[in-house]
Amino acid sequence: MSKTLIIAEAGVNHNGSVKIAKKLIDAARNCGADAVKFQTFIAEKLVIVNAQKAAYQKETTNTDETQFQMIKKLELSFKAHKELIDYCSKNGVIFFSSPFDLKSIDLLVELGLETIKIPSGEITNLPYLKKIGKLKKSIIISTGMADLGEIEDALDILTSSGTEKDKITVLHCNTEYPTPYKDVNLNAMITIKKAFGVRVGYSDHTLGIEVPIAAVALGAEVIEKHFTLDKNMEGPDHKASLEPNELKAMVNGIRKIEKALGDGIKKPSKSEQKNINVVRKSIAAIKPIKKGEKFNEENIGVKRPGIGISPMKWYEVIGKTAKKDFEIDEWIVL
Repeated sequence: MSKTLIIAEAGVNHNGSVKIAKKLIDAARNCGADAVKFQTFIAEKLVIVNAQKAAYQKETTNTDETQFQMIKKLELSFKAHKELIDYCSKNGVIFFSSPFDLKSIDLLVELGLETIKIPSGEITNLPYLKKIGKLKKSIIISTGMADLGEIEDALDILTSSGTEKDKITVLHCNTEYPTPYKDVNLNAMITIKKAFGVRVGYSDHTLGIEVPIAAVALGAEVIEKHFTLDKNMEGPDHKASLEPNELKAMVNGIRKIEKALGDGIKKPSKSEQKNINVVRKSIAAIKPIKKGEKFNEENIGVKRPGIGISPMKWYEVIGKTAKKDFEIDEWIVL
């Protein structure tokens, strides 16, 4: 990847509506994101019927319904997936989705997806990981709630099942919605890269756009960030998501940081070369000097601009004899 892959995480913020999902795709494209990611699941295969919601879900949705009842309303059918894939293709946006069960993996494969995004909750799901590993596709895997040992186990399963490690990108992640800044621990992304020699990225659940931009500065090759059309919409993830204007600001910020990172070679840039003579200094007379006098620390000094003898040659000048008269502020020549 020549630039950071920015994934606008629509997730379930479509609220089960293909119409809203298309509006999310439009917004992601207009904001400059490379991809839009949804979630693929069959409620009956994902969660038991009486499972309780996560704490953040209870705060943002009806407390009387179960997790099963909540996500059942957010399913996307095969037909809906195909429609959204086609819509992304027509609009120059990459379609991604995270499968949450074995049948959903099959659905995405049937739809022709070449990259599978593994969500954090499946990192300890051996049958799931094994099935994806056998596909030998590109994989992006989030690591929220995981420690290094669990990441290593997941990578071992994926690679031993047939996927080459260079096809896997590991995203550092914290699954709290929203993530407190003190719990982000961006340096863990660097730890993952050093430990496993994989491409790394960051899946962000903080409020705001600063942390994903910082992640790019630290070497993230993939950024994933939840977004919505309106934070006040009904649903579990809207409040911890960016609105389009914020998403656009994040994308612009990342693209600026990419340019700012440069090639790592320390040399004068093209834009600053014109400043060299203006800002640097030369050896000049600080009092009148007569021909035949010796240059010393009493009659020469260092002043701008840098169009004469460099001060780095100071001791080559000291003690030499003046071959002509010099006025104050006249550049010294030997």
